[in-house]
Amino acid sequence: MGKILMTYPEGKFKALTMSYDDGRAADRRLVDIFNTYGIKGAFHLNSGLLGTGDRIAEGEIAELYKGHEVSAHTVTHPTIARSPREQLIHEVLEDRKALERLVGYTVRGMSYPNGSFNSQIKELLPHLGLEYARVVQATGGFGLPDDLMEWKPTCHHNKNLMGLAEAFVELHKKQYLYMMYVWGHSYEFDNDNNWDLIERFCEYIGKRDDIWYATNIEIVDYIKAFRQLQFSASSEFVYNPSAQSVWISVDGNIVEIAGGSQVALD
Repeated sequence: MGKILMTYPEGKFKALTMSYDDGRAADRRLVDIFNTYGIKGAFHLNSGLLGTGDRIAEGEIAELYKGHEVSAHTVTHPTIARSPREQLIHEVLEDRKALERLVGYTVRGMSYPNGSFNSQIKELLPHLGLEYARVVQATGGFGLPDDLMEWKPTCHHNKNLMGLAEAFVELHKKQYLYMMYVWGHSYEFDNDNNWDLIERFCEYIGKRDDIWYATNIEIVDYIKAFRQLQFSASSEFVYNPSAQSVWISVDGNIVEIAGGSQVALD
């Protein structure tokens, strides 16, 4: 039996994803920076607040965030751990419906507004069609999430971003899978007058051959596709019932298992 390990697409062992909340006007500049350096992220929006103040208007959403992920953040940004169940259900489902009408695809993730959540909310969200939810408590590390309904990022962009980026780039042990996950609000760069920070970060970490740049939901989908692989008892072959390709390492050799295919591993 060979030594079989999950890898990211094309055999990569490092992934980077970004996560930004509220859909404020500064997202335009942030998206432009991400696009310049091939970086992808999720943008968590409050559908009931679109177009108010300096928030992005409905008509701009689909084009602005094209190539990234539009994700839920509730309709009106309440502190949901203090809300009745009925309000929570309304805030999540109506946010999904409104955002899906704008972008034309299924919204399956969210970030908790005000970082507010509890165990009951976590249990309810999958029944509302959500597959992940990001919290604000950071780990400072590069591990994969073990609880997608309490997905902890590596850091906020104001917390040692460049130091962590340098440590991430230097990682070289391919027996592990690493993920760097950065969160924040784009308007904070205006408030803190530090757009140079995210520009330096993206220039430094972007367009690298050994990093998979993905949205939050792309990472979720890939992890789930790997877990759905059907290995024979002897691990001599594997069948991929999902629609997307999954890559694995077999005794150090990278093997692609295309969606709907069976591949011999001996």
